[in-house]
Amino acid sequence: MAITCDCPMTQPGPTLAATCGGGAFMLFMGLLEVFLKSQCDLEDPCGRTEFRQHMDSVYDFIVVGGGSAGSVVAARLSEVPEWRVLLIEAGFDEPTGTQVPSMFLNFVGSSIDWGYHTEPEPAACLGEKESRCYWPRGKVLGGTSVMNGMMYIRGSRKDYDSWAAAGIEGWSYDDVLPYFLKSEDNKQVDEMDPGYHATGGPLTVSQFPYHPPLSYSLVEAGEELGYSARDLNGEKHSGFMIAQTTNRNGSRLSAARAFLRPARRRANLHVLLNATATRLLVDRTTRHAYAVQLRDSFGRMQTVYANNEIILSAGAVASPQLLQLSGVGDPSVLARVGVPLVHKLPAVGRNLHNHVTHFVSFTINDNDTSPLNWATAMEYLLFRDGLMSGTGISEVTGFINTKYADPAGDNPDIQLFFSGYLADCAKTGMVGESRGNGSRTIQMFPAVLHPKSRGRIEIASNDPFAPPKIYANYLTHPDDVKTLIEGIKFAIKLSETKALKKYGFKLDKTPVAGCEKFKFGCDAYWECAVRMQTGPENHQAGSCKMGPRGDPTAVVDHLLQVQGIDRLRVADASVLPAVPSGNTHAPVVMLAERAADFIKQRWHEPYPPVNEGVSNVLTASESRHSARPWPYWA
Repeated sequence: MAITCDCPMTQPGPTLAATCGGGAFMLFMGLLEVFLKSQCDLEDPCGRTEFRQHMDSVYDFIVVGGGSAGSVVAARLSEVPEWRVLLIEAGFDEPTGTQVPSMFLNFVGSSIDWGYHTEPEPAACLGEKESRCYWPRGKVLGGTSVMNGMMYIRGSRKDYDSWAAAGIEGWSYDDVLPYFLKSEDNKQVDEMDPGYHATGGPLTVSQFPYHPPLSYSLVEAGEELGYSARDLNGEKHSGFMIAQTTNRNGSRLSAARAFLRPARRRANLHVLLNATATRLLVDRTTRHAYAVQLRDSFGRMQTVYANNEIILSAGAVASPQLLQLSGVGDPSVLARVGVPLVHKLPAVGRNLHNHVTHFVSFTINDNDTSPLNWATAMEYLLFRDGLMSGTGISEVTGFINTKYADPAGDNPDIQLFFSGYLADCAKTGMVGESRGNGSRTIQMFPAVLHPKSRGRIEIASNDPFAPPKIYANYLTHPDDVKTLIEGIKFAIKLSETKALKKYGFKLDKTPVAGCEKFKFGCDAYWECAVRMQTGPENHQAGSCKMGPRGDPTAVVDHLLQVQGIDRLRVADASVLPAVPSGNTHAPVVMLAERAADFIKQRWHEPYPPVNEGVSNVLTASESRHSARPWPYWA
């Protein structure tokens, strides 16, 4: 049984009761939250990062954004005792309810969600209001790692090798693998492919304690269709698995919980919450970044200075937004909203892309279901097991090759996700809920892993608190539609396997609104369906693209330095030149680990500044760092 803790509990945030959609759950969830807050391992009042209401005026390093990347960068830099590090986060600390795996959908749309919407889409989300897609993004310490599905997927070898082949030195799969290993503490390492996993890092990786029987059957169905059950973070990248996740003892392990909380007692690390960076200051003569302007928790505008570097880790939306607000970007975009040009860099905000999917619904026989009640709640409270300790069949994933992929290349082009069997009270109703007639609804959704459609992000005004304009441009490239349709066909074929027959899988053939004129199941129907009911994944990437030094389509170089500006780096999903094949949390943690090492190398082994016309490109041997700890690391 979990122990209690006597430390004060002060972190704000939405309660579980507030995230439920109906009064029937309010009393139950309110009482459940009281019990959850009494669990020290979940509430962790003694271990949370100190909430500072004041900051100093000067630091050695300033990290903007406390999400998956910023948490890692700030914690790693603070390992050097003589460096003073400030982390600026727009949200508060993570609410207790987010620690419960089965509740991961509850906080989408809550006060810890930025709640972005795209601009009206020309070819996708056509069934949504004004054809706008919804983009949940975490506004909380830990970022979207506080509200994602926790799946730990690195991507394929080909993802990273293609970056290196494009001239991005030091980013091949063999280069980045040590940095995945550096973070990892794999609790099932003996069951995984040897040589691809590690123990002892801050990021605990394991399967959830609880697996619905249907999870095993889905993996068996994949095997029936020729896809092995295997470690998808190992030697091969196609197949099915009950995924490993970033959970520790049956509770969520966000980036903040994994990296920042162990560093909380370091006097050289300051974390400023409820503070929004509004502008970066760049010296026009020396062309180096030297300060961050922000609005603090009292609503005051402040300026804080960086002796060494500023690291921008605000995410694929906010990082390009903040660069543009600071006068770094396309001159035409900045002129339109009245922001003075500081540095011409047209690529800022370009190359935006994301995995895109479509939800295919099925009904199944309602066998072996468990309601969210006091029995399941107590199983979790006492033992960290049962329905609440997992995400239902959302823990299962599969990587497959459509006819458009090269099966010999081990670079699948579709990832399959599943939903159902959740102890959840999301605003849309229980995912996979029983219909009360002996049947239950679940969904499969294939996601396009290598989208060719590209969008952009542009600031809407010079107001730093106004959301930017997001032009996702989903499905504007015809190949994305073709691949997605093949993924849908595979999902239907999966439902017809012997392994799933006992569940009575039946495809829901209710026509998608607006597609009634097409014969259900033909390619024209599915093209209409995916355009009307588009499912964006939360894997946004590429808007501050990494590329070789001097690449006009890139924002940062292979060391993550903003081209033409010294002492400014970007380290988050925005630098990914192409979104990896899978969930993005693990790759972002990896690149943040690399960013911290790049910074440590620079300031302990100085090299020339990154001004325009000055080359400081490292050789291959210099840029490929070992992941071994430096002698002074804590």
